Amino acid sequence: MIHGDDAITHYKVLEEIPLNVSVVRILLETGRTHQIRVHFSHIGHPIIGDTLYGSVSPHIERQALHAYKISFIHPVYKKEINICCDLPQDMKNLVENAK
Repeated sequence: MIHGDDAITHYKVLEEIPLNVSVVRILLETGRTHQIRVHFSHIGHPIIGDTLYGSVSPHIERQALHAYKISFIHPVYKKEINICCDLPQDMKNLVENAK
């Protein structure tokens, strides 16, 4: 039996869209390589456009994975840093075209 490090991913479905597409909010407790991609593929819901853990998509030329907000404690100043970024246009188009 292979024993790996813990990898904990919490998610909430924000919107279900026809054509078997969902918009989800994900919160990571751990930060393992490819964690989100592996977990969603494992439960049968690979990230759209993920060629390693899913398949190529005709609707987007990359993984449909976007970090809207990242928060962390600055290692020197010990203050919380919050960075937000709106959804890129290609992902907005993907959601709209799936409706």
